[in-house]
Amino acid sequence: MKGDTMKLRTIIAALLLFVLSASILAAPAPQFGGGKPKGDNTRLLTGKVLDRADNPLPNAVVYLTNTRTRAVKTYIVSTDGLYRFPSLLPNVDYEVYAQHNGRKSDTKTVSQFDDRQQVSINLRIEAK
Repeated sequence: MKGDTMKLRTIIAALLLFVLSASILAAPAPQFGGGKPKGDNTRLLTGKVLDRADNPLPNAVVYLTNTRTRAVKTYIVSTDGLYRFPSLLPNVDYEVYAQHNGRKSDTKTVSQFDDRQQVSINLRIEAK
């Protein structure tokens, strides 16, 4: 009888562990902004990386930092100098800057108080 109770407890414990593991694995992974809000009220950040003469700087790297979590995303621009960061959360501030050949642009902020769905910021890097 005592052996049956131990087997029952072991089975119950194993089932609880299985259910707990399944619920953790089934939970959606958080996004860059800390989870996607209901509905699609995310924002889009676009822009160009340019030199002083407004020429695009191909292969520049754009860095986007979530100021709440300090998570960083990067984007390598192509020959047109364009960059794009979709699905930004509206209730988070972001900082964006670019680097090219050891030079860095000024850091710009995308504010949570700016209610535009699409924000465009051009980043300028002074040539050597």
